[in-house]
Amino acid sequence: MKKLQTLIAELETKVSQQDIINVNVSKSAVGWHIEHILLVINSVITVMKKSNPDKYKWKFNFKRMLFLIIGKFPRGRAKAPKAVTPSNDFNTETIEKHFASVKAKIQDLDILDENAFFEHPYFGKLNLKPTLRFLYIHTKHHLDIINDIIEK
Repeated sequence: MKKLQTLIAELETKVSQQDIINVNVSKSAVGWHIEHILLVINSVITVMKKSNPDKYKWKFNFKRMLFLIIGKFPRGRAKAPKAVTPSNDFNTETIEKHFASVKAKIQDLDILDENAFFEHPYFGKLNLKPTLRFLYIHTKHHLDIINDIIEK
């Protein structure tokens, strides 16, 4: 969880550059990627807190295994589900509110049952340990895109 918190702290330093766009890297601005990351973390933790750990059952999923082991997602392959697609009306104030929410919710990960879970559209049910790995990889993926947008 400390690795994820470190990425979130790094991500927070990018808010002032939220309006930067580089279509050679991404069709979306830096702010869109920041907002998307925060929406994902918030929604995943919310779903996990509401989940019933007794209903979690591990099932083999090749894609999940592959990406969680490799630790990277390919760029431009997946489309964000509607629930975690930022609206176009976000701004510094709304992003900062999302950061505050993420920082509060991330503490809940310490008290969740190891079989609290959420269901990913491609990877199936992920309990606590693989969820932490997924959130780290997902955040790093978008942070790398943000850095490329800013640098190029």
